[in-house]
Amino acid sequence: MAVVDSDGGAARRVCILGSTGSVGKSTIDLIERRPDAYKVVSLVARQNVELLAEQAKRLKPELAVIAEPDGYGALRDALAGSGVEVAAGADAVIAAASLQADWTMAAIVGAAGLAPTIAAVRQGGVVAFANKECLVCAGSLLMREVAKSGATLLPVDSEHNAIFQVFDFDRVDRIEKIILTASGGPFRSFAKADMEFVSPAQAVAHPNWSMGAKISVDSATMMNKGLEIIEASYLFPVGEERIEVVVHPQSVIHSMVAYCDGSILAQLGSPDMRTPIAFTLGWPDRIDAPVSRLDFASLSELTFEPPDEERFPALALARRALQSGGSAPTILNAANEVAVQSFLMEKLGFLDIARVVEATLAAVPHTPVGQLDDVYDVDDQARRVAGDLIASMTGTVATVGTLDRTGT
Repeated sequence: MAVVDSDGGAARRVCILGSTGSVGKSTIDLIERRPDAYKVVSLVARQNVELLAEQAKRLKPELAVIAEPDGYGALRDALAGSGVEVAAGADAVIAAASLQADWTMAAIVGAAGLAPTIAAVRQGGVVAFANKECLVCAGSLLMREVAKSGATLLPVDSEHNAIFQVFDFDRVDRIEKIILTASGGPFRSFAKADMEFVSPAQAVAHPNWSMGAKISVDSATMMNKGLEIIEASYLFPVGEERIEVVVHPQSVIHSMVAYCDGSILAQLGSPDMRTPIAFTLGWPDRIDAPVSRLDFASLSELTFEPPDEERFPALALARRALQSGGSAPTILNAANEVAVQSFLMEKLGFLDIARVVEATLAAVPHTPVGQLDDVYDVDDQARRVAGDLIASMTGTVATVGTLDRTGT
């Protein structure tokens, strides 16, 4: 018997990839406020067995998956007798993403989210994605799958979600440029010499947003904004030269679109990820979100400044990769993931992150990307090169990781 929401329609079937991360938890918070409107069919987490089990007990999905195989026994025991099917490993993640769902939250961090996001896209529903690396690593391939399946791709990143809300897709020729706003991160006012010695704890302490460690470090280096430039180039047909970045420390204006008549349309809101998540969860309608409302009378100021690409070279590196095309963005992303992980493990200095990325981009040949195996091959090569560079710089062994090819 189908679940029916309070308005008499069938409840939307929902898959949450990355349910224990910050975006996943915010998604669940919104869903639990409207339990009759949504039926969660699958939950996926990387390694947080305890929280995944708690979520599964409350939401009662058909399937709960822990990506790390070592967590299977603990998850099975925690959900024994609950009626929730339990699985673990890469194959199981793909299986969860492949369940028929009306709406999927793709929030697995990093390039590891590529295969499950494509699996979700192939089901043809609405895919809300908070994983910018999918478009960075394999943008043309992902968009091809979207066109083939008829899926609807909705950006969850606050910046791209903001642009989506004010972008006139029917009159693209009337658009002059899109403007991505950036908070500037925790080191916006630091001298470059001081940035050499910042710690991971300082880097993950974002001034406005509550995010995971990797994304927070990307914000601190401004690599996140570089990745967003690449992402925007696939989502919005304006060309790299018409994608601008401006630093806006208050994070009230989430991004803007400038039109030919001088008008600039912006989406504003409190810095709370539940707003863009709610937009995608309710789309094409809008649903209530329990976020703080802006009080314009109490806003002391809204300020803007250009990004300093000398202190934050990741922006220029990302533009260079986008202009090079082919596998260059995949190389950029892989090297960044390896370098950020080494920084978080206190094996690499903060400014060395961009140095490793730049050196890897120079060392790995830029080749055409025609299929997913091309992405995986380049990613593997870039990770090995980045790891070798880090070893030569620090005398330590870097954790390079790999993309799992299962299910693609």
